[in-house]
Amino acid sequence: MTGVTRWTGHEAGLLRKAMRKTGKSFAELVGVNQRQIPRWEGRGETLELSLANQAALDTVLAQADPDAQRRFAALLTERAAVEHDERAEELLRRDPRTSRHSGDGKLMAIVEEGIYLSGPDNRSVWLEPFLVDVYPTTNEDYARFVFATGHRPPLHWPAGRCPVTLANHPVVWVTWLDATAYARWAGKSLPTSHQWERAARGPRGRIYPWGAEPTAAKANTAEAGIDATTSVSRYQSGVSPYGAFDMCGNVWEWCSTEEELGNGRYELKGSAFTSPIERATPSQRNAANAAMKDNDTGFRCVAQP
Repeated sequence: MTGVTRWTGHEAGLLRKAMRKTGKSFAELVGVNQRQIPRWEGRGETLELSLANQAALDTVLAQADPDAQRRFAALLTERAAVEHDERAEELLRRDPRTSRHSGDGKLMAIVEEGIYLSGPDNRSVWLEPFLVDVYPTTNEDYARFVFATGHRPPLHWPAGRCPVTLANHPVVWVTWLDATAYARWAGKSLPTSHQWERAARGPRGRIYPWGAEPTAAKANTAEAGIDATTSVSRYQSGVSPYGAFDMCGNVWEWCSTEEELGNGRYELKGSAFTSPIERATPSQRNAANAAMKDNDTGFRCVAQP
């Protein structure tokens, strides 16, 4: 199920019903005060939600289990049939390029085989097809891994528990070793630097995922002035040609590619909220020791199609 073009209070209510959540638990998922939920549902179609709330609901829907997504689709279908609601019909469309991985349940996009332009000098590189996570690994994703394996939690989690307010933000304070352990648990792998760059730049080698211009409003970089991570689905206008979010900004992402010297340093891609937009070009290279961890470093995974 893809994200909603425009959420209203009524649609938020349908999602809560489909997920079988109380107002309190649903508010925690979305990251709002629980008093907001009856207000949203009470005003129904007359209340169009803020961009931040819409982004949060998009993420909750994308990460909902398949049964909840099917219930939500059924509720929307019923409403569309009764009210001939064009917006509800749009919600039911599926992106044929995406699928949900059986390991960790995350949405993945297909990147077809072919030649792409790599690096600052735009060298031609051939790659086999692969699947890439649509979103970076979130705190909520990582919490499932920690719960299942007993792996140590990131140091920014209070008492070792995933903060509700950061559930849909990319996980940080993870080493290359942590990221690799998650990927192995999920039946995936970290992307090579070539795979990561291909997923970000597309088949024609865009300078940025969205095009040629360094548009700061399309990514969480230093120019945004946020100075922290943001929800992984916030920057919808900055997605790559394959529909991957946050390929520029938010957090640096670990790759499986080791530096040529073989000194235990691995490549990082994408820049972060701490980086200027000029450093956010996917062709740029960066690397760090496998044991490095920071508040602006996370990861996403790839898999075989």
